[in-house]
Amino acid sequence: MKQHLAYLTFLVRDYDEAITWFTRVLRFELREDAPCGAGKRWVRVAPPGGGPGLLLAKAATSGQEAAVGRQAAGRVFLFLHTDDFRRDHAEYMARGVKFAEDPREEVYGTVAVFLDLYGNKWDLIQPR
Repeated sequence: MKQHLAYLTFLVRDYDEAITWFTRVLRFELREDAPCGAGKRWVRVAPPGGGPGLLLAKAATSGQEAAVGRQAAGRVFLFLHTDDFRRDHAEYMARGVKFAEDPREEVYGTVAVFLDLYGNKWDLIQPR
């Protein structure tokens, strides 16, 4: 049997603001944006190196709205690997990304936690 993760649901307040942030700030690629009726859209973004992407899902209930920015209850939610930590860290800082800490060296690589447009925590990592 072959299986792989294809997408990960990422709750957003607004499709267009999320698309703009991911494509302009993180330089993700917009892979798909199709209307689904009743104001819903099938929107996928992914890092330029490939791998699983994010399925942007507009919060539709008060419970979903409360989870925007808290998808991992304050823990690091996503891990973005890079082939050049210093380049991406500098570019993200120049584009206004907020880092919660200074870069550090760990046994698994160079890493720093940053916040997305809603406050979810991500690790930017250059693996060893």
